[in-house]
Amino acid sequence: MTTKSKETWYDECVALQQNGELALAVTELRKLVDVYPDYPLARLALAVFLQEKGDESGALDSMQKACELEQTDPFYFTAFSALAIKCGDHEKAEEALGKAMEARLEAQLKKMNELRNKELAEREARDKEREQNGDVQE
Repeated sequence: MTTKSKETWYDECVALQQNGELALAVTELRKLVDVYPDYPLARLALAVFLQEKGDESGALDSMQKACELEQTDPFYFTAFSALAIKCGDHEKAEEALGKAMEARLEAQLKKMNELRNKELAEREARDKEREQNGDVQE
């Protein structure tokens, strides 16, 4: 078992790729996702590096797993769409882009609901304060 953090290990893998050691970077990323299977960023990097090596099937599989781990993050689906286009799979690209848009919409709706709930709570607090101060309007 490794003593380094997944983030440090990931950074080392990216450095390998940037230094032209793509095959070693892929090997290390495979080990990383074996040890940390729920680390989506490593799976995304593995997908990109596999595509760079010409393993389009492996790249798409790795990206699919990353998206399964990050189902609410539009970034992963957008990256999947771009990768699928590079791999020539336009059907997967369109599907991933649709999921990215859904995730963005859900995030926007969540933010709107949070703002609405905050506004309602502030209004209730003001009304309660007015009531306690005898400023009730009939």
